[in-house]
Amino acid sequence: MDKHPGSSNSSSAARTAIARFAPANRRRLSGASLRTFVVIANHWGLTEKQRRLILGNPARSTYQGWVKKAREHRDITLSSDILVRISAIFGIHLGLRTLFGEEQEGVAWLRRPHGARVFGGAAPIDLITGGTQEALMTVRRFIDAARGGLYMSPSSDEGDWPPYDDSEIIFVDREE
Repeated sequence: MDKHPGSSNSSSAARTAIARFAPANRRRLSGASLRTFVVIANHWGLTEKQRRLILGNPARSTYQGWVKKAREHRDITLSSDILVRISAIFGIHLGLRTLFGEEQEGVAWLRRPHGARVFGGAAPIDLITGGTQEALMTVRRFIDAARGGLYMSPSSDEGDWPPYDDSEIIFVDREE
């Protein structure tokens, strides 16, 4: 009898996490992830220094070597920390595409000072390029929450979204 209820589930989750960050998986994901990161960084108009800060501030030559290998589709294996940082950028990019009708509106939002407490009056891009994984995740969580209807309206035209009334809410009974 198992002394720790649920321990098989937690050990399975641990094995999944270990496999996710195994060198073979990181190598498989690294090149494509870095190429996509560079495309997003170009779209956002980030400098090389900002890109390096997002990735944990590797040396300039290291960063340039990674990008060169990724562009040439050569093997590269980034650390799990860097892949998590890139994943946060992907989530931010996707969230902005969802929240704003035009891509440039999302980029403009990143660059404008923001009144939300988490940004302290700074532009979200300042947190993104601050160099810490936690700052990246803070912006990602903020945007994810905004996508869910918290913090900001879905468009830049705040106030244009009247609340739903009871007649607009429809429940559908689906047989399974």
